[in-house]
Amino acid sequence: MLQTTTKKEELLKNLEKVFKNCQERAAHYDANNLFFQEDFDELKAVGYLLVSVPEEFGGYGMNLSECSELTRKLAYHAAPTALGLNMHVYWAGLSSDLWRNGDKSMEWLLKEAGKGKVFAAGHGESGNDLPVLNSTTKAEKVEGGYKFTGHKMFGSLTPVWDYLGLHGLDNSDPDNPMVIHAYMPRDSENYEIKKTWDDVMGMRATRSDDTILNGVFIPDKYIVRKLPTGFKGMDGFILGIFAWGLLGFANVYYGLAQRAVDMVLENLPKKKSISLDRPSMAYHSGIQHDVSEIILELEGIGPHLDTTAREWSQGKDYGHAWGVKIVATKCHAVEGSWRIVDRAMDIMGGYGISRKSGFERLFRDARLGKIHPSNGYLTREILAKGMLGLDLDYQPR
Repeated sequence: MLQTTTKKEELLKNLEKVFKNCQERAAHYDANNLFFQEDFDELKAVGYLLVSVPEEFGGYGMNLSECSELTRKLAYHAAPTALGLNMHVYWAGLSSDLWRNGDKSMEWLLKEAGKGKVFAAGHGESGNDLPVLNSTTKAEKVEGGYKFTGHKMFGSLTPVWDYLGLHGLDNSDPDNPMVIHAYMPRDSENYEIKKTWDDVMGMRATRSDDTILNGVFIPDKYIVRKLPTGFKGMDGFILGIFAWGLLGFANVYYGLAQRAVDMVLENLPKKKSISLDRPSMAYHSGIQHDVSEIILELEGIGPHLDTTAREWSQGKDYGHAWGVKIVATKCHAVEGSWRIVDRAMDIMGGYGISRKSGFERLFRDARLGKIHPSNGYLTREILAKGMLGLDLDYQPR
């Protein structure tokens, strides 16, 4: 009996080759502060940007669990590429979840994504330690829409986005400030992109440059939410950003950690020592201890990530506890991944710090995981207050 290859199976087969191509280009992008343009073009051509778009809109209809696995695989080969594209995947993914649950407010986004439009995130702001839930950007209501004025940072996909998802604070009623969530089309006026990403520590190929909003008008059709500030504004849209965004981040750094471990295991048998009457440093008891420690750490991350993504995809009802579960999963993954890569550098030794080793690039990239929202400070605040039954917006923070 002949078996027919499905559309999704064909995609996965094609991605295996493309991921390897991305790996070959990663060092060049990093060394030259270049956006991963060839990766982007190749991945878009085979359909990667459609993975979280429902089939009804021309996509592959993958859920969070399936997309997380793909993000992890791409990150193993090229973590900055996976990180940058996670921004687009999570916008389409959370919109798909809302759409499947009967909320059609983001259907326009799915139609645009299905046509090949690219979505990026403009949530990063200096001085805002409550990402998405508050804003240093001003949102002013005007006829037909809002004007946004502010400074957005960490704008991954800056060279290629068609829409920038952003937010700002409407403080016209001081007693009831509202966070306005919107999407800015590329052809909007009164904004500028400021190149700030050259020679940053890691994830250089994401080209996460700044976007300066100088009274950008965004029409009402692209205003998708008006929510109270703080955690009281946590609706399905915001929770979806946390689920898809943070679990995407987590899988990027877990995939990177898997790569680091494989590099250690590949290189260690080649590492010699004149003080050991054995073929390699693999026989050193201290080295063996460190190898066992990174494997123990690694083995605990994957199942945690898989469980959280699977239960979200299955629609398991944890109610308000979902916020705790999402930030805990992300924190566990990125902090554990950093400990793995940091200890792996000890094992790699002096060779690991050289550019030709390829490991120092992974080391620099891995350190950024703890900075992504929610960072360790906010995560621990959410975990403690959430489990103690305290108001998450309660001051002092």
